[in-house]
Amino acid sequence: MMHPFRLLRATTLEEARSARAAEPESMYLSGGMTLVPSLKMHLLTPTMLVDLRGVEEMTGIALRDGVLRVGALTTWAVMQNSFTVNEAIPELARMAGRIADRHVRNRGTIGGSIANNDPAADYTSAVLALGATLITDRRRILADEYFSGLFQTALEGDEILVALEFQVPDAAAYAKFAHPASGYAVAGVFIARFGDDWRVTVTGSGEGGVFRLPVIEAALGAGQRSTDSIDLSTAPIMDDAAFPTDFRRNMILKLCRDALARL
Repeated sequence: MMHPFRLLRATTLEEARSARAAEPESMYLSGGMTLVPSLKMHLLTPTMLVDLRGVEEMTGIALRDGVLRVGALTTWAVMQNSFTVNEAIPELARMAGRIADRHVRNRGTIGGSIANNDPAADYTSAVLALGATLITDRRRILADEYFSGLFQTALEGDEILVALEFQVPDAAAYAKFAHPASGYAVAGVFIARFGDDWRVTVTGSGEGGVFRLPVIEAALGAGQRSTDSIDLSTAPIMDDAAFPTDFRRNMILKLCRDALARL
């Protein structure tokens, strides 16, 4: 049984902000794929949930001047099937189609996932690799400055993630080794190329969440296309009994090869 709370359905950003300010123990709700299980386990006990799903400013997908803008309330199912996303950055649509199951894809939102910064989530790697800009109700945050640790971001407690803007890359690919039980990424590698610049990110295996791999980015930028001899000993890769650090290092290198092959 969940801790009792009140529910307010906001229709504007201003209404959501005002409700949150009036009740400090309240929380924002979008898709609820992370929040609701946390409520059931009594990990969170807000006195009120501010439902953002009726806020129009947080919806929509548009492509303008080489920038793909995605509203934070966009569900994975919409991302998967959007003609605009498939035209601009098809790998984002492909990734969305591999998240969880159909029920989660119809409910979960890109904004909720990125705001929670789950260390095993897929899309954190895409946001960081594509150098996205995160638009909140008060500022713009670069992806390189946004992710700050396990389940931690640059967002302030009452700040609302409104939309994400992605520069369209020349090429992008994602490869993932999913946990056989949960489907979450044990390791996932996203590679994006912008001209001669490469960005390579890893999700699922970071001690502090998603991270970049500068050593592989530099090798690719120098024209090297094989990752076999690259040393990842200094990368912040986590260690556990099921998937030790050495296993994860080798898996990340394999996923790099798989992503490059798709490029």
